[in-house]
Amino acid sequence: MTLNRRTLLAALGTVALAASPLTASAQDLPRNIRMVIGSTSTGGDTYQNSAIVAEALAEHLGVNIKVDPVGTSEGLKALDRDSRGTTIMLHHDQIYLSHVYGVPGNDDPFANYVIGPTVAINPGNAFLVPANSPYQTMEDILAAAEAGTPVRVAIQPGGVSEIGFTAMQNAARVNAPGSEANVVAVNTGSQADKNQAMWDGLADVINGSIQANEQFTQLPADDAKAMRFVWITARPATLEQAPEAGMGDTTRDDFMQFASPATSVTLDGSEDFAFDKEFFLLYNKDMDPALMDTIDAALAEIYAEGSIQQKQAAAFFIPNFQARDAALAHLSAKRDRISGIVNQLKAE
Repeated sequence: MTLNRRTLLAALGTVALAASPLTASAQDLPRNIRMVIGSTSTGGDTYQNSAIVAEALAEHLGVNIKVDPVGTSEGLKALDRDSRGTTIMLHHDQIYLSHVYGVPGNDDPFANYVIGPTVAINPGNAFLVPANSPYQTMEDILAAAEAGTPVRVAIQPGGVSEIGFTAMQNAARVNAPGSEANVVAVNTGSQADKNQAMWDGLADVINGSIQANEQFTQLPADDAKAMRFVWITARPATLEQAPEAGMGDTTRDDFMQFASPATSVTLDGSEDFAFDKEFFLLYNKDMDPALMDTIDAALAEIYAEGSIQQKQAAAFFIPNFQARDAALAHLSAKRDRISGIVNQLKAE
């Protein structure tokens, strides 16, 4: 959901009102803030989006904010250790998906942290194949699985890439029960690891993103690093909000061909699976609420001013500010919906 200026100003008023009993200002914030992210890559979409938000917040608040790509587990550990407000976290749905999937060491973030505002959607969460792959479409991939050919998919376990992988397995099962066994996970780490798995011939398909991987789709077909998109998981209504010019040398209309309904990965035989990758802040649960309110109010002001939206759009992100309470309600409902899908697939 992209908010207009009037709605943002209303959100700002709500944040400011909530903060009034515990008055805090930018002067009360630490001078140096570490923004940990759940990625170890500086070339992926998480780092790109975090850098935009951190720069805007630092300028608005007059503090120093450093983005530190330490990965999900290390990021959560760092957040656990620091209740002073010198460490905050920015990540995406992987934070709760890891708990839904039962990844060891990933506790329920809704119980153990404070969910902060949402800041953006990446409509470019994608799956790709090598440029010389025999698979031209998702239909080809599912047909190969049905024919008994193992299709290796590089993902980061317990995250947005795994929910896409789960959707692939589910579509295979709906189309041809039993063929889901031929959609095989290759567990890797960050985007660089997934790319390398493809280049090393260890994966037939990888999870990627428009922001991180579009450049490789522009390489000559005989280049060993050349890739092709086969699926973008975003809801069509979300992808349609992206800039018409697209990203790099690929237009929005080009990308739409890899999303539903042009590319179908069925959920139940009648409805396509779709998933928006959303970014949001997290705070230590013992952090001074007044400091949280200060950061939240600053973000509301930043989004009301409008220039951050231009920077996010230029990087192919959909601006998506929601204040803390609204973000918690939205993400909790999303978690519950996804949990239902994952648990149903596990039970069958």
